[in-house]
Amino acid sequence: MSDDRLSDQEARGSESAELGEAAPPSSDEDGCPGGNAAPPEIQPAPDPADAAPARIGWLSARRSRTDLWWRGASPNLRGSVYMLSALLVYAVMVGLFKHIGTSIPLIETLMIRQLIMSLVIVLVVGRALPTMLRTRHPGLQIFRGLVTLASMLCGFSALIHIPLAQATSIGFSQVLFVTIAAVLVLKESVDGRRWAATIIGFVGVLIMLNPSTEGLNFWALMAVGGALFGAGITITVRMLGTTERTETILIYQGLVLIVALAWPAWAYWVWPSAEQWLALVLLSLFGTAGQWLITKAYQVGEAAALAPLDFTRLIFASFTGFVFFAEIPALSTFVGSAIVIGATLYTIRRNARSRATAGLTAPT
Repeated sequence: MSDDRLSDQEARGSESAELGEAAPPSSDEDGCPGGNAAPPEIQPAPDPADAAPARIGWLSARRSRTDLWWRGASPNLRGSVYMLSALLVYAVMVGLFKHIGTSIPLIETLMIRQLIMSLVIVLVVGRALPTMLRTRHPGLQIFRGLVTLASMLCGFSALIHIPLAQATSIGFSQVLFVTIAAVLVLKESVDGRRWAATIIGFVGVLIMLNPSTEGLNFWALMAVGGALFGAGITITVRMLGTTERTETILIYQGLVLIVALAWPAWAYWVWPSAEQWLALVLLSLFGTAGQWLITKAYQVGEAAALAPLDFTRLIFASFTGFVFFAEIPALSTFVGSAIVIGATLYTIRRNARSRATAGLTAPT
């Protein structure tokens, strides 16, 4: 190759380097391509975002199917879903109550819980608060608030001083009170199968409770009182549910409880530590969610139909007591739990069938 051609190629290479371009492949004197083959073309990596529409489409389809199932479900079945969700949330709240119950006065705990709960509801309601304060039954709202206070004082006192499984088992006597009151006060129709499920479930509770003279102590009687007042809460919610919003019921409950607890909480105040404040805030938030869910459950479904589902609380209470408080359930608890689970599953299935039967027999 001549010196002129060498100089010309070097000049072109320098020009390409200055411009930031790749140099062309070298050639021999005859103009044939050099011995080195061109590198294979590199394919761009697939964009992860390309898979996003598929995932979004799948989630959208699942959501649509869930919404369709929910709209087609019977009121009692939807109430059952709300009820079971509320019981899961309450299991966490009860464990936190028992954790701090011996160091913080119950009156103070209930007051802090209600303040946080009311604040959350006001924030959620926002500008609609004046509308939510309108009620057609102010007297019944106040009565429900007082019944709620009595139920909390009795029930939570029992939970703090006796094992969770025992307190929960005694509390299941509320089921009989609710079923009877649903017939006498609400004039609800209770078929034989629901009566049977309720009674069989209560038999399971009695097996777990294993009543004896030693078990009839003051705190056990407080648990019975909590169950009795709890039945009153259920019935009043059912009565208010036809005309009042869930938020309205909870707002009036908060007003009544705050007024009733203000002075006792101030008189017996004990300043909580940082850990205790965290527990108080958490149990308040879980309590708020549980209150909303259980109020919604009894607004949607029949009280007598949902009452047997309350037995599920025992399973959650036994688990919480064992894991966090080293409470080992007795053999009678396991036997009774099997009966309770059977009655609960049957009730859910019965609630689902009631809608289908109503749809088949409804006039066109």
